[in-house]
Amino acid sequence: MLTVEKFEEASEIVKKVTQETKLVYSGFFSNQTGNKVYFKPENMQVTGAYKIRGAYYKISTLTEEEKKKGLITASAGNHAQGVAYAAKAFGAKAVIVMPTTTPLIKVERTKGYGAEVILHGNVYDEACEYAYELADKHGYTFIHPFDDLAVATGQGTIAMEIIKELPLVDYILVPIGGGGLATGVSTLVKQLNPNIKVIGVEPAGANCMQASLLNGKVMTLPTVNTIADGTAVKRPGDHIFPYIQKNVDEIITVEDDELVVAFLDMVENHKMIVENSGLLTVAALKHLKFQNKKVVSILSGGNMDVITMASVVQHGLIARDRIFTVSVLLPDKPGELVRVAGIIAQHQGNVVKLDHNQFVSTNRTAAVELRITLEAFGTDHKNEIIQALEEEGYRPRVVMANL
Repeated sequence: MLTVEKFEEASEIVKKVTQETKLVYSGFFSNQTGNKVYFKPENMQVTGAYKIRGAYYKISTLTEEEKKKGLITASAGNHAQGVAYAAKAFGAKAVIVMPTTTPLIKVERTKGYGAEVILHGNVYDEACEYAYELADKHGYTFIHPFDDLAVATGQGTIAMEIIKELPLVDYILVPIGGGGLATGVSTLVKQLNPNIKVIGVEPAGANCMQASLLNGKVMTLPTVNTIADGTAVKRPGDHIFPYIQKNVDEIITVEDDELVVAFLDMVENHKMIVENSGLLTVAALKHLKFQNKKVVSILSGGNMDVITMASVVQHGLIARDRIFTVSVLLPDKPGELVRVAGIIAQHQGNVVKLDHNQFVSTNRTAAVELRITLEAFGTDHKNEIIQALEEEGYRPRVVMANL
């Protein structure tokens, strides 16, 4: 496994179930970073993520007897859909154990591909342990989401496509959860062109691979805490770890609030829905310490439920000062509300919500509180509106926005 010949074999096999995901040049992020930035949009795959590659290739290597036993795996969502889709293509039964925190859209889509879904545990690691128990009990064939060289070989076909399309690529950014994608991509890259650098990107709240590399052995985090549910893994793969040690050049970690802003950037500038784990490589672009290089960010998936999406958009707008709330105290007399509204309108602020509270004080003749949630163009515009209110004698106080 993990030879160029195996990667070539896998590349031909996965073409049966994958979409062609051509690189997308990003003028927006290129201008921001001083590099030539391209995206590998695996969020456009039929299952919404790259995981179909590893799952399909792995199942293609199984014997008929192994397939007939039924297949089982554990996954936070994308590998689940990949296995479910691939199992259906091969006519095999699939049982998927998913954490109870898995977004509903991933659960429903996995069921939609014909798999039996069992919700167990709060994180992937707990779901995986239970899946192994079921495999032993019922004789199912276990398909590991990342700690499997055949799975990693299938994922690595992404690198072959990148290099064929952009032979002079300098850096490839790859998200890391358990490490299967990074293993496949980095190993093939170094075999084809050792000069290409591979940077792994993890959530700061689930940096199991970074911790393992620093300690020189596979480490288990006590807890994980990140909105990037697809990469919320406590322990990376034991079998694949040596390949990561050898072939990944650097690890970057990204905070959750950076993913929120990255989501907004992708929606507004590229009209793309990318899930939080897939946004790791987008957020990491601002951490790069070089310029004038050709950089490919792998967008690993786009399976985000609508409720999460709405929350991320709201928090992104707040983080960018596109939405903010101010509190001002007004005399309780006619005309004051109109006066404040006039100041805001004069400076092109757009009122989203008003809360006029006459009971903030027992002395109603002295003051009432007006909370105004506003839409602005950004930080400079927000400050302009606040300054205008101050110049008119008000004492605006920025409070937490509440949409």
